[in-house]
Amino acid sequence: MRRKRIGIGAAVAAGTLAMTGFVLAPSAAAVVPQSATINAECSLLGGGEATLTATQDGTSATITVSSTDITSPIALGEDSIQASLTMVKASGGITTFSGTENPAIAAGEGVTVGPLTGTVAAGDSLEAFGGSLNLTVIGINITCTAQEPQSPGPFVFE
Repeated sequence: MRRKRIGIGAAVAAGTLAMTGFVLAPSAAAVVPQSATINAECSLLGGGEATLTATQDGTSATITVSSTDITSPIALGEDSIQASLTMVKASGGITTFSGTENPAIAAGEGVTVGPLTGTVAAGDSLEAFGGSLNLTVIGINITCTAQEPQSPGPFVFE
């Protein structure tokens, strides 16, 4: 009988400790909305709709840009695109996300870059319209710009 009490007591203590850790653990920050679309025009790549997908972990944030409308004229290897996405802050100034991550892209296939990393502060409201996406591919610079505000609206970081 004594073994059962010790076992039950240990289980209750472990469960209480686990719940305390869960309750006291910092919650993951959220960005709203998590994705938005823009109508972009890109030098050398044409234009069309692109999707921006954002994530946030504290002051670190990422944005991935993907499009089936904006296509690559040549095949590109994995992680071969240098990308820099500049977004406009509602409070003034800019925030830049950058990186060299991309999947392998076949000739004629839609372009995806990211996740591009950047730093945000609580309350930052970031919009692609007025900013730009600069891509460097095999030494060639390509600039994409949003032709109108992103939909459903700017990214707001917590």
